[in-house]
Amino acid sequence: MARLVAMQQQTQPSLSLLPSSLSDFNGTRLHSQVQCKRRVWQTKGALQVSASSSKNILIMGGTRFIGVFLSRLLVKEGHQVTLFTRGKAPITQQLPRESDQDYADFSSKVLHLKGDRKDFEFVKTSLAAKGFDVVYDINGREAVEVEPILDALPKLEQFIYCSSAGVYLKSDLLPHSEKDAVDPKSRHKGKLETESLLESKGVNWTSIRPVYIYGPLNYNPVEEWFFHRLKAGRPIPIPNSGIQITQLGHVKDLAKAFVEVLGNDKASQQVFNISGEKYVTFDGLARACAKAAGFPEPDIVHYNPKEFDFGKKKAFPFRDQHFFASIDKARHVLGWEPEFDLVEGLADSYNLDFGRGTYRKEADFSTDDLILGKSLVLQA
Repeated sequence: MARLVAMQQQTQPSLSLLPSSLSDFNGTRLHSQVQCKRRVWQTKGALQVSASSSKNILIMGGTRFIGVFLSRLLVKEGHQVTLFTRGKAPITQQLPRESDQDYADFSSKVLHLKGDRKDFEFVKTSLAAKGFDVVYDINGREAVEVEPILDALPKLEQFIYCSSAGVYLKSDLLPHSEKDAVDPKSRHKGKLETESLLESKGVNWTSIRPVYIYGPLNYNPVEEWFFHRLKAGRPIPIPNSGIQITQLGHVKDLAKAFVEVLGNDKASQQVFNISGEKYVTFDGLARACAKAAGFPEPDIVHYNPKEFDFGKKKAFPFRDQHFFASIDKARHVLGWEPEFDLVEGLADSYNLDFGRGTYRKEADFSTDDLILGKSLVLQA
């Protein structure tokens, strides 16, 4: 069911290429997907290593989201893992459905280096003393934060960077590929500058560009935004037509991709888009969240954002445009495949996080109330 808050007709960005993997998740097709057996996360497909290839690995960050799952995979593969954080959050935490034995084994092996990565002298001295083989930079935003790491580790074997698909220049030709033009003025320009720095230094680097990431422990209001509204039985306000196409990738599939590039000659000085296999419309995502979490069909309300003044608040968690990327390169070059389809992944996120009563941000429906409070509401 969809409703439309009275608005002027909007012209949507044109979409010149529409891949066959588009899905709007409605009707019985989606329902049948939900009935399938949900997958339990395993390290299937992860890079297999022997004891002789064990590496001394540093993860910059690693206690909030991506690094939580990545560090577990690396420890299971036999690597020595050190997390570099400011120490404001617990270094390890037991995950839902993680056995006591598995957690004890992991927490006993992971090490911690406490410090501020913006304290460049400390970074240089502390990292030089440890002599790490590989660095995973999960939380780096600016090139200036990366240079001290490279200076401290002249014998570094590989630098693996978490960039973003947000670096691509907005285009009518989609999906984005790794060869597409980038936007030097994007809010992710620091990541672009970091990739340029890595290339100029001649180090063995790999850059991963996720689209929207979702999954348990997600600190960005992606699926959580929808779950809050579904749980409260509220309509879901979606800007403009709701047919804008986007893409989500599960954090556990992303962690697998990070492991796949480790020590992989094919990944040397390469960029890889990583996300889910299917693309989805905004309306379809609302329906997928409802189906995955067991809620009724959502009441969707469309609105024109230009008719409202939300101040500094963000009324919707996604950029109001078509935004998705091809993962063909990662599949063909690395042999990586996403294990979670969208509905399975959303169910995994809900069952292991929001559905257990845990979430990162309290619900804020103030912008919703502005939208829903408009006097003229038309049936779509």
